[in-house]
Amino acid sequence: MITYEEFGKIELRTAKIIDVKEHPSADRLYILNIDIGGESRQIVAGIKVYYAAQELIGKNIAVVYNLQPAVIRGVESNGMLLAASSEQGLSILTLERDLPSGAVIK
Repeated sequence: MITYEEFGKIELRTAKIIDVKEHPSADRLYILNIDIGGESRQIVAGIKVYYAAQELIGKNIAVVYNLQPAVIRGVESNGMLLAASSEQGLSILTLERDLPSGAVIK
């Protein structure tokens, strides 16, 4: 269990997927270019098995905005998208309404 204060440190925001590229050295990873309120970021996501690149472009998603950058298989990732998974597969969390990129998720 984490405390409410610890959870409060996580900053979740809305983002729009602008572009999707294949990771040069990983079969299961995409490199996503996302817009978070006018700020462009690159994130690496292990969703290639579940989504075609074309179906991701334009989706409004939820991301962890204040995650420390990490290098994943040689590519820098500046955030993390949120997804749910089970034995049936994986689903990225998308927005029901078309809110602007960068909106704070509470």
